[in-house]
Amino acid sequence: MGAVDIVRVEPKTMVRDLTIHARDEEHEGKIVQVIRSLPGVAVTNVSDRVFLLHLGGKIQIHNKVSLNTRDILSMAYTPGVARVCKAIAEDRRKVNQLTIKMNSVAVVSDGSAVLGLGNIGPEAALPVMEGKAMLFKEFADIDAYPLCLRTQDVEEIVTTVKHVATGFGGINLEDISAPRCFEVERRLREELDIPVMHDDQHGTAVVVLAGLRNALKLVKKQLNRIKIVIVGSGAAGTATARILYSAGARNMVVCHRKGILEPGQFQVPGEMQKWLLQKTNPQHLRGDLSRAIEKADVFIGVSGPGVLTRRLIQKMAKNPIVFALANPEPEISPQEALGCCRILATGRSDFPNQINNALAFPGIFRGALDARSSQINEAMKLAAAKAIADGISAAELNEEYIVPSVFNRRVARQVARAVAAAAYRSGIARRRSS
Repeated sequence: MGAVDIVRVEPKTMVRDLTIHARDEEHEGKIVQVIRSLPGVAVTNVSDRVFLLHLGGKIQIHNKVSLNTRDILSMAYTPGVARVCKAIAEDRRKVNQLTIKMNSVAVVSDGSAVLGLGNIGPEAALPVMEGKAMLFKEFADIDAYPLCLRTQDVEEIVTTVKHVATGFGGINLEDISAPRCFEVERRLREELDIPVMHDDQHGTAVVVLAGLRNALKLVKKQLNRIKIVIVGSGAAGTATARILYSAGARNMVVCHRKGILEPGQFQVPGEMQKWLLQKTNPQHLRGDLSRAIEKADVFIGVSGPGVLTRRLIQKMAKNPIVFALANPEPEISPQEALGCCRILATGRSDFPNQINNALAFPGIFRGALDARSSQINEAMKLAAAKAIADGISAAELNEEYIVPSVFNRRVARQVARAVAAAAYRSGIARRRSS
Protein backbone atom coordinates (compact mmCIF):
# COMPACT_ATOMS: atom_id res chain seq x y z
CA MET A 1 0.00 0.00 0.00
CA GLY A 2 1.04 3.53 -0.76
CA ALA A 3 -1.01 6.70 -0.30
CA VAL A 4 -4.71 6.74 0.64
CA ASP A 5 -6.43 9.98 -0.41
CA ILE A 6 -10.04 11.09 0.04
CA VAL A 7 -11.53 12.09 -3.32
CA ARG A 8 -14.98 13.11 -2.07
CA VAL A 9 -17.43 12.45 0.77
CA GLU A 10 -21.07 11.66 0.01
CA PRO A 11 -23.93 11.06 2.48
CA LYS A 12 -23.56 7.25 2.42
CA THR A 13 -20.34 6.79 0.50
CA MET A 14 -16.66 7.65 0.90
CA VAL A 15 -14.66 7.75 -2.35
CA ARG A 16 -10.96 7.11 -1.83
CA ASP A 17 -7.99 6.93 -4.14
CA LEU A 18 -5.62 4.08 -3.23
CA THR A 19 -2.07 3.82 -4.50
CA ILE A 20 -0.95 0.19 -4.53
CA HIS A 21 2.42 -1.10 -5.70
CA ALA A 22 2.01 -4.35 -7.64
CA ARG A 23 4.72 -6.76 -8.77
CA ASP A 24 3.41 -7.03 -12.33
CA GLU A 25 0.22 -6.93 -14.40
CA GLU A 26 -0.97 -10.32 -13.14
CA HIS A 27 -0.54 -9.24 -9.52
CA GLU A 28 -2.38 -6.00 -10.27
CA GLY A 29 -5.31 -7.94 -11.71
CA LYS A 30 -5.53 -10.19 -8.66
CA ILE A 31 -5.52 -7.19 -6.30
CA VAL A 32 -8.35 -5.52 -8.21
CA GLN A 33 -10.33 -8.77 -8.31
CA VAL A 34 -10.08 -9.22 -4.52
CA ILE A 35 -11.03 -5.61 -3.82
CA ARG A 36 -14.08 -5.90 -6.10
CA SER A 37 -15.21 -8.94 -4.09
CA LEU A 38 -15.27 -7.07 -0.78
CA PRO A 39 -18.78 -6.30 0.56
CA GLY A 40 -19.72 -2.65 0.39
CA VAL A 41 -16.84 -1.79 -1.95
CA ALA A 42 -17.10 -0.71 -5.60
CA VAL A 43 -14.08 -0.09 -7.84
CA THR A 44 -14.89 2.90 -10.04
CA ASN A 45 -11.61 3.20 -11.91
CA VAL A 46 -8.22 1.47 -12.17
CA SER A 47 -5.16 3.35 -13.41
CA ASP A 48 -1.67 2.09 -14.16
CA ARG A 49 1.14 4.61 -13.61
CA VAL A 50 2.95 3.35 -16.71
CA PHE A 51 -0.12 4.14 -18.83
CA LEU A 52 -0.63 7.45 -17.01
CA LEU A 53 2.92 8.46 -17.94
CA HIS A 54 2.09 7.87 -21.62
CA LEU A 55 -1.23 9.75 -21.67
CA GLY A 56 -1.14 12.24 -24.52
CA GLY A 57 2.34 11.09 -25.52
CA LYS A 58 5.69 11.74 -23.85
CA ILE A 59 7.14 14.49 -26.05
CA GLN A 60 6.10 17.89 -27.35
CA ILE A 61 7.53 20.82 -29.31
CA HIS A 62 8.53 24.12 -27.69
CA ASN A 63 9.34 27.33 -29.52
CA LYS A 64 12.88 28.66 -29.09
CA VAL A 65 11.65 32.22 -29.69
CA SER A 66 8.70 33.82 -27.90
CA LEU A 67 6.15 35.33 -30.28
CA ASN A 68 5.24 38.17 -27.94
CA THR A 69 5.51 41.21 -30.23
CA ARG A 70 4.37 42.08 -33.76
CA ASP A 71 8.01 42.76 -34.67
CA ILE A 72 9.21 39.27 -33.71
CA LEU A 73 6.24 37.67 -35.48
CA SER A 74 7.10 39.54 -38.68
CA MET A 75 10.67 38.18 -38.55
CA ALA A 76 9.80 34.61 -37.55
CA TYR A 77 7.04 34.35 -40.15
CA THR A 78 5.94 36.53 -43.03
CA PRO A 79 7.32 38.83 -44.34
CA GLY A 80 10.78 38.38 -42.78
CA VAL A 81 10.99 34.62 -43.31
CA ALA A 82 10.91 35.16 -47.09
CA ARG A 83 14.45 36.57 -46.99
CA VAL A 84 15.68 33.40 -45.29
CA CYS A 85 13.86 31.23 -47.86
CA LYS A 86 15.54 33.13 -50.71
CA ALA A 87 18.96 32.73 -49.09
CA ILE A 88 18.49 28.96 -48.86
CA ALA A 89 17.16 28.79 -52.43
CA GLU A 90 20.35 30.50 -53.62
CA ASP A 91 22.61 28.25 -51.51
CA ARG A 92 20.91 25.08 -50.26
CA ARG A 93 23.78 24.39 -47.84
CA LYS A 94 22.45 27.24 -45.68
CA VAL A 95 19.52 25.02 -44.63
CA ASN A 96 21.89 23.53 -42.04
CA GLN A 97 22.51 26.90 -40.38
CA LEU A 98 19.12 28.51 -40.77
CA THR A 99 16.65 25.72 -39.91
CA ILE A 100 16.06 22.99 -37.36
CA LYS A 101 17.81 20.52 -39.69
CA MET A 102 21.17 21.12 -38.00
CA ASN A 103 19.96 19.59 -34.74
CA SER A 104 17.26 17.13 -35.70
CA VAL A 105 17.09 13.35 -36.10
CA ALA A 106 14.27 11.23 -37.49
CA VAL A 107 13.59 8.06 -35.51
CA VAL A 108 12.22 5.73 -38.20
CA SER A 109 10.53 2.37 -37.64
CA ASP A 110 8.16 0.05 -39.48
CA GLY A 111 7.13 -1.69 -36.25
CA SER A 112 8.39 -5.08 -37.42
CA ALA A 113 10.79 -5.90 -34.54
CA VAL A 114 9.76 -3.84 -31.51
CA LEU A 115 11.65 -4.70 -28.32
CA GLY A 116 10.90 -8.36 -27.63
CA LEU A 117 7.32 -7.98 -28.89
CA GLY A 118 7.96 -8.75 -32.55
CA ASN A 119 5.98 -7.44 -35.52
CA ILE A 120 3.34 -5.32 -33.80
CA GLY A 121 2.94 -2.56 -36.41
CA PRO A 122 3.59 1.20 -36.62
CA GLU A 123 0.96 2.40 -34.15
CA ALA A 124 2.16 0.04 -31.41
CA ALA A 125 5.76 1.03 -32.15
CA LEU A 126 5.09 4.73 -31.58
CA PRO A 127 5.50 4.72 -27.75
CA VAL A 128 8.99 3.22 -28.16
CA MET A 129 9.97 5.80 -30.77
CA GLU A 130 8.70 8.58 -28.50
CA GLY A 131 10.90 7.17 -25.75
CA LYS A 132 13.85 7.17 -28.12
CA ALA A 133 13.18 10.82 -28.92
CA MET A 134 13.14 11.59 -25.18
CA LEU A 135 16.58 10.00 -24.77
CA PHE A 136 18.00 12.02 -27.66
CA LYS A 137 16.79 15.24 -26.06
CA GLU A 138 17.67 14.34 -22.48
CA PHE A 139 21.22 13.13 -23.06
CA ALA A 140 22.36 14.98 -26.20
CA ASP A 141 19.96 17.95 -26.59
CA ILE A 142 18.95 16.68 -30.04
CA ASP A 143 15.42 17.29 -31.32
CA ALA A 144 14.22 13.86 -32.47
CA TYR A 145 10.92 13.04 -34.14
CA PRO A 146 9.26 9.59 -34.32
CA LEU A 147 8.26 8.49 -37.82
CA CYS A 148 6.41 5.16 -37.80
CA LEU A 149 5.77 4.00 -41.35
CA ARG A 150 2.79 1.98 -42.51
CA THR A 151 4.90 -0.19 -44.79
CA GLN A 152 7.43 -2.99 -44.37
CA ASP A 153 8.60 -2.91 -47.97
CA VAL A 154 12.29 -2.02 -48.32
CA GLU A 155 11.76 0.12 -51.42
CA GLU A 156 8.88 2.06 -49.86
CA ILE A 157 10.79 2.65 -46.61
CA VAL A 158 13.86 3.91 -48.48
CA THR A 159 11.80 6.15 -50.76
CA THR A 160 9.79 7.62 -47.88
CA VAL A 161 12.85 8.39 -45.76
CA LYS A 162 14.62 9.97 -48.74
CA HIS A 163 11.62 12.26 -49.33
CA VAL A 164 11.43 13.47 -45.72
CA ALA A 165 15.20 13.66 -45.12
CA THR A 166 15.26 17.32 -46.20
CA GLY A 167 14.28 18.36 -42.69
CA PHE A 168 16.67 16.15 -40.74
CA GLY A 169 20.37 16.16 -39.95
CA GLY A 170 20.42 12.40 -39.27
CA ILE A 171 18.33 9.23 -39.54
CA ASN A 172 18.07 6.73 -36.66
CA LEU A 173 16.57 3.45 -37.88
CA GLU A 174 14.87 1.50 -35.13
CA ASP A 175 13.13 -1.84 -34.62
CA ILE A 176 13.21 -2.94 -38.26
CA SER A 177 13.56 -6.70 -38.55
CA ALA A 178 16.44 -8.56 -40.16
CA PRO A 179 17.28 -9.13 -42.94
CA ARG A 180 15.45 -6.06 -44.31
CA CYS A 181 17.18 -3.73 -41.83
CA PHE A 182 20.56 -4.39 -43.48
CA GLU A 183 19.30 -3.44 -46.92
CA VAL A 184 17.37 -0.38 -45.69
CA GLU A 185 20.44 0.95 -43.89
CA ARG A 186 22.78 0.19 -46.80
CA ARG A 187 20.54 1.94 -49.32
CA LEU A 188 19.99 5.02 -47.19
CA ARG A 189 23.70 5.33 -46.38
CA GLU A 190 24.45 5.28 -50.11
CA GLU A 191 21.64 7.57 -51.22
CA LEU A 192 21.60 10.24 -48.49
CA ASP A 193 24.31 12.73 -47.53
CA ILE A 194 23.46 12.70 -43.81
CA PRO A 195 24.33 10.16 -41.07
CA VAL A 196 22.18 7.02 -41.06
CA MET A 197 22.47 4.40 -38.32
CA HIS A 198 20.37 1.37 -37.38
CA ASP A 199 20.70 1.56 -33.62
CA ASP A 200 19.63 -2.03 -32.94
CA GLN A 201 22.76 -3.06 -34.82
CA HIS A 202 25.39 -0.49 -34.10
CA GLY A 203 24.30 0.98 -30.77
CA THR A 204 24.33 -2.48 -29.25
CA ALA A 205 27.65 -3.35 -30.88
CA VAL A 206 29.36 -0.18 -29.64
CA VAL A 207 28.32 -0.70 -26.01
CA VAL A 208 29.23 -4.41 -26.16
CA LEU A 209 32.74 -3.48 -27.32
CA ALA A 210 33.02 -0.84 -24.57
CA GLY A 211 31.97 -3.28 -21.87
CA LEU A 212 34.19 -6.03 -23.23
CA ARG A 213 37.24 -3.75 -23.25
CA ASN A 214 36.80 -3.08 -19.56
CA ALA A 215 35.94 -6.68 -18.71
CA LEU A 216 39.14 -7.86 -20.40
CA LYS A 217 41.14 -5.41 -18.30
CA LEU A 218 39.84 -7.13 -15.17
CA VAL A 219 40.72 -10.64 -16.33
CA LYS A 220 43.99 -9.46 -17.94
CA LYS A 221 43.23 -10.82 -21.41
CA GLN A 222 43.67 -9.25 -24.85
CA LEU A 223 40.96 -9.00 -27.49
CA ASN A 224 43.13 -10.36 -30.28
CA ARG A 225 44.00 -13.51 -28.29
CA ILE A 226 40.64 -14.64 -26.95
CA LYS A 227 37.87 -16.88 -28.24
CA ILE A 228 34.42 -15.26 -28.49
CA VAL A 229 31.12 -17.07 -29.02
CA ILE A 230 28.23 -14.95 -30.30
CA VAL A 231 24.73 -16.46 -30.21
CA GLY A 232 22.40 -14.61 -32.57
CA SER A 233 23.04 -13.94 -36.26
CA GLY A 234 20.50 -11.17 -36.71
CA ALA A 235 21.03 -7.42 -36.68
CA ALA A 236 22.75 -7.04 -33.30
CA GLY A 237 24.81 -10.23 -33.57
CA THR A 238 26.15 -9.42 -37.02
CA ALA A 239 27.03 -5.83 -36.11
CA THR A 240 28.70 -6.98 -32.89
CA ALA A 241 30.85 -9.47 -34.80
CA ARG A 242 31.88 -6.76 -37.26
CA ILE A 243 32.87 -4.15 -34.69
CA LEU A 244 34.77 -6.72 -32.61
CA TYR A 245 36.66 -7.74 -35.73
CA SER A 246 37.46 -4.08 -36.47
CA ALA A 247 38.75 -3.75 -32.89
CA GLY A 248 41.10 -6.73 -33.30
CA ALA A 249 39.12 -9.89 -32.42
CA ARG A 250 40.11 -12.77 -34.69
CA ASN A 251 38.67 -15.93 -33.07
CA MET A 252 34.88 -15.61 -33.15
CA VAL A 253 32.28 -18.33 -33.58
CA VAL A 254 28.74 -17.22 -34.45
CA CYS A 255 25.82 -19.48 -33.53
CA HIS A 256 22.07 -19.51 -33.65
CA ARG A 257 19.83 -21.49 -31.34
CA LYS A 258 20.54 -24.74 -33.19
CA GLY A 259 24.30 -24.42 -33.20
CA ILE A 260 27.25 -23.08 -35.19
CA LEU A 261 26.26 -21.25 -38.34
CA GLU A 262 26.99 -22.96 -41.62
CA PRO A 263 26.24 -21.99 -45.25
CA GLY A 264 22.51 -21.98 -45.94
CA GLN A 265 21.50 -21.19 -42.36
CA PHE A 266 21.79 -17.41 -42.48
CA GLN A 267 18.94 -14.98 -42.04
CA VAL A 268 20.95 -12.11 -43.52
CA PRO A 269 21.56 -10.99 -47.13
CA GLY A 270 24.50 -12.06 -49.27
CA GLU A 271 27.04 -9.42 -48.24
CA MET A 272 26.64 -10.15 -44.51
CA GLN A 273 26.61 -13.90 -45.10
CA LYS A 274 29.88 -13.73 -47.03
CA TRP A 275 31.51 -11.59 -44.36
CA LEU A 276 30.53 -13.93 -41.51
CA LEU A 277 31.71 -16.96 -43.47
CA GLN A 278 35.05 -15.31 -44.23
CA LYS A 279 35.82 -13.66 -40.91
CA THR A 280 34.44 -15.99 -38.22
CA ASN A 281 34.91 -19.62 -37.13
CA PRO A 282 38.60 -19.81 -38.13
CA GLN A 283 38.86 -23.38 -36.81
CA HIS A 284 35.87 -24.51 -38.93
CA LEU A 285 33.99 -25.91 -35.94
CA ARG A 286 30.72 -27.76 -36.51
CA GLY A 287 27.98 -28.75 -34.10
CA ASP A 288 25.92 -27.14 -31.37
CA LEU A 289 26.64 -24.43 -28.81
CA SER A 290 28.20 -27.03 -26.51
CA ARG A 291 30.92 -27.57 -29.12
CA ALA A 292 31.36 -23.88 -29.90
CA ILE A 293 31.70 -22.76 -26.29
CA GLU A 294 34.56 -25.11 -25.35
CA LYS A 295 37.47 -23.01 -23.99
CA ALA A 296 35.73 -19.78 -25.01
CA ASP A 297 36.74 -16.70 -23.04
CA VAL A 298 33.60 -14.70 -23.85
CA PHE A 299 29.94 -15.52 -24.49
CA ILE A 300 27.78 -12.81 -26.11
CA GLY A 301 24.09 -13.59 -26.38
CA VAL A 302 21.70 -11.52 -28.52
CA SER A 303 19.10 -14.24 -28.97
CA GLY A 304 16.60 -15.43 -26.36
CA PRO A 305 16.10 -16.96 -22.90
CA GLY A 306 17.33 -20.41 -21.93
CA VAL A 307 20.18 -20.58 -24.43
CA LEU A 308 22.98 -20.72 -21.84
CA THR A 309 23.31 -23.00 -18.81
CA ARG A 310 25.73 -23.37 -15.91
CA ARG A 311 27.02 -26.55 -17.51
CA LEU A 312 27.93 -24.66 -20.69
CA ILE A 313 29.65 -21.87 -18.75
CA GLN A 314 31.73 -24.49 -16.96
CA LYS A 315 33.12 -25.55 -20.36
CA MET A 316 34.50 -22.06 -20.96
CA ALA A 317 38.07 -20.90 -20.27
CA LYS A 318 39.22 -19.56 -16.90
CA ASN A 319 37.53 -16.34 -15.75
CA PRO A 320 34.63 -16.57 -18.25
CA ILE A 321 32.88 -13.38 -19.35
CA VAL A 322 29.15 -13.67 -20.12
CA PHE A 323 27.11 -10.98 -21.86
CA ALA A 324 23.51 -12.32 -21.78
CA LEU A 325 21.74 -9.48 -23.55
CA ALA A 326 18.35 -10.86 -24.60
CA ASN A 327 15.45 -8.73 -23.34
CA PRO A 328 13.36 -8.99 -21.28
CA GLU A 329 14.66 -12.46 -20.32
CA PRO A 330 18.43 -13.02 -20.78
CA GLU A 331 20.03 -16.17 -22.16
CA ILE A 332 20.73 -17.22 -18.57
CA SER A 333 19.30 -15.70 -15.41
CA PRO A 334 21.81 -13.83 -13.25
CA GLN A 335 20.85 -16.06 -10.33
CA GLU A 336 21.76 -19.19 -12.29
CA ALA A 337 24.99 -17.67 -13.61
CA LEU A 338 26.10 -16.55 -10.13
CA GLY A 339 29.38 -18.18 -9.18
CA CYS A 340 29.94 -19.66 -12.65
CA CYS A 341 31.31 -16.64 -14.50
CA ARG A 342 33.76 -13.95 -13.48
CA ILE A 343 31.83 -11.10 -15.12
CA LEU A 344 28.16 -10.99 -16.13
CA ALA A 345 26.40 -8.29 -18.14
CA THR A 346 22.76 -8.17 -19.27
CA GLY A 347 20.49 -5.82 -21.18
CA ARG A 348 18.36 -5.16 -18.10
CA SER A 349 18.45 -2.16 -15.79
CA ASP A 350 17.70 -4.18 -12.65
CA PHE A 351 21.05 -6.01 -12.73
CA PRO A 352 24.62 -4.65 -12.75
CA ASN A 353 26.45 -4.03 -16.03
CA GLN A 354 23.53 -3.06 -18.24
CA ILE A 355 24.59 -3.00 -21.89
CA ASN A 356 22.29 -0.15 -22.86
CA ASN A 357 22.20 1.48 -26.31
CA ALA A 358 21.44 4.78 -24.58
CA LEU A 359 25.14 4.99 -23.69
CA ALA A 360 25.97 5.16 -27.40
CA PHE A 361 23.43 6.63 -29.80
CA PRO A 362 22.87 10.10 -28.24
CA GLY A 363 26.59 10.89 -28.22
CA ILE A 364 27.21 9.29 -31.63
CA PHE A 365 24.56 11.45 -33.30
CA ARG A 366 25.60 14.52 -31.29
CA GLY A 367 29.16 14.15 -32.56
CA ALA A 368 28.02 13.46 -36.12
CA LEU A 369 25.76 16.53 -36.13
CA ASP A 370 28.43 18.74 -34.53
CA ALA A 371 30.90 17.78 -37.26
CA ARG A 372 28.16 17.80 -39.91
CA SER A 373 29.40 14.40 -40.93
CA SER A 374 28.04 12.83 -44.10
CA GLN A 375 27.86 9.40 -42.44
CA ILE A 376 28.66 7.36 -39.33
CA ASN A 377 31.61 5.18 -40.23
CA GLU A 378 33.46 2.39 -38.42
CA ALA A 379 36.12 4.76 -37.06
CA MET A 380 33.42 6.85 -35.38
CA LYS A 381 31.82 3.78 -33.79
CA LEU A 382 35.18 2.54 -32.51
CA ALA A 383 35.85 5.99 -31.07
CA ALA A 384 32.46 5.93 -29.33
CA ALA A 385 33.19 2.53 -27.77
CA LYS A 386 36.54 3.73 -26.44
CA ALA A 387 34.96 6.89 -25.00
CA ILE A 388 32.29 4.84 -23.20
CA ALA A 389 34.89 2.43 -21.80
CA ASP A 390 37.06 5.35 -20.68
CA GLY A 391 34.07 6.71 -18.77
CA ILE A 392 35.08 4.37 -15.94
CA SER A 393 38.41 5.07 -14.26
CA ALA A 394 40.83 2.36 -13.19
CA ALA A 395 39.89 3.03 -9.58
CA GLU A 396 36.17 2.55 -10.30
CA LEU A 397 36.45 -0.52 -12.53
CA ASN A 398 35.20 -3.77 -10.98
CA GLU A 399 33.23 -6.90 -11.92
CA GLU A 400 29.89 -5.17 -11.36
CA TYR A 401 30.83 -1.87 -13.00
CA ILE A 402 32.27 -2.30 -16.50
CA VAL A 403 30.11 0.32 -18.26
CA PRO A 404 29.01 3.74 -16.97
CA SER A 405 25.49 4.44 -15.81
CA VAL A 406 23.13 5.77 -18.48
CA PHE A 407 22.50 8.68 -16.11
CA ASN A 408 26.15 9.74 -16.20
CA ARG A 409 25.76 12.98 -18.16
CA ARG A 410 29.46 13.13 -18.99
CA VAL A 411 29.29 10.02 -21.17
CA ALA A 412 27.29 11.49 -24.06
CA ARG A 413 29.56 14.56 -24.14
CA GLN A 414 32.70 12.41 -24.16
CA VAL A 415 31.28 10.20 -26.90
CA ALA A 416 30.25 13.23 -28.96
CA ARG A 417 33.74 14.74 -28.80
CA ALA A 418 35.39 11.43 -29.72
CA VAL A 419 32.97 10.80 -32.60
CA ALA A 420 33.37 14.31 -34.01
CA ALA A 421 37.16 14.01 -33.84
CA ALA A 422 36.97 10.67 -35.69
CA ALA A 423 34.79 12.27 -38.36
CA TYR A 424 37.38 14.99 -38.91
CA ARG A 425 40.20 12.43 -39.07
CA SER A 426 38.18 10.40 -41.57
CA GLY A 427 37.66 13.39 -43.84
CA ILE A 428 33.84 13.20 -43.77
CA ALA A 429 33.16 16.25 -41.58
CA ARG A 430 31.72 19.28 -43.37
CA ARG A 431 31.88 21.80 -40.54
CA ARG A 432 35.18 23.46 -39.83
CA SER A 433 36.90 22.17 -36.72
CA SER A 434 37.14 24.70 -33.90
